[in-house]
Amino acid sequence: MTIDLHQRPIVITGGGSGIGAATAVACAAAGMPVVLAGRRLETLESVRTRIEADGGHAAVISLDVTDIAHAARVLDFATEQFGVPWAVFANAGRGLDRPAHRTTDEEMRAIFEVNYFAAHRLLSQAAARMIAGGHGGHLLASASCVSKFAPPYHGAYAATKASIDLLCQAMRLELSPLGIYVSTVHPITTITDFFDESARVSGRSEHSCGLHHTPRLLQQKPERVAKAIVKCLRHPRPEVWTSTLVRMVSAVRTVMPKLMDRQFRRMVDITRTQESGDSEGDSGGEGGSGRTSIDHPASVGSTIDNADR
Repeated sequence: MTIDLHQRPIVITGGGSGIGAATAVACAAAGMPVVLAGRRLETLESVRTRIEADGGHAAVISLDVTDIAHAARVLDFATEQFGVPWAVFANAGRGLDRPAHRTTDEEMRAIFEVNYFAAHRLLSQAAARMIAGGHGGHLLASASCVSKFAPPYHGAYAATKASIDLLCQAMRLELSPLGIYVSTVHPITTITDFFDESARVSGRSEHSCGLHHTPRLLQQKPERVAKAIVKCLRHPRPEVWTSTLVRMVSAVRTVMPKLMDRQFRRMVDITRTQESGDSEGDSGGEGGSGRTSIDHPASVGSTIDNADR
């Protein structure tokens, strides 16, 4: 079955850059009116200008996904602009580069609020409207390849992605009889400034936390992810992967966890792991200041839209 995407509106959070922006451009090229949502209006407007220059249709709305009302706002706005959305892509996200035992309660709640709870609110409200309208639809969420395994120092991030992956698995089964598709997107390391933002939020501005440690074989451009997402919109499937190799590795990890652990141990910096830090407040030391995306507005729903590991 092939779905004709022409004139089927899509909402994309974190649409100002990275995978969100690339997906918006690709969807518009496929004939979909696009609603771009994020914090930084200037980047959203830049993407809209590009879409319209190519003959597409787009509208932008500036919002904070941690605002409990953001889901209703963006869905109402999309309906006013282009009609009831056919598809919704919960893509806004943020990272954190921190040993798990030194991740504060504040940091853990902050990253879950953006990566999980905000996505849950958006997908849930979109699903309710699709059910009420009886017209079906397609819900997508950025789950990352690390929803299947957790690299050192990215436990909090991986936990949020595993959570949204499992949530979508249940939603897929529950909503399928109603003609609503649910898909998770599992990119590998994507070349955007996600890692620089993650390093900055984590107080590790002396290096990019991830990109420059990753082999070129395991890096990709956001346009590759966008192309795979459009393919999924046309031919719905449960998961979108852009690396067969990493998908196979994730499957092997389930069967042989010790093998993956052996490889990931090479990434551990024992000095960093032993750094002192206040577990109730500022993380201190080289590991970071304990700052979150709330302290850095550009990191929510904008630049770090999912350059996943």
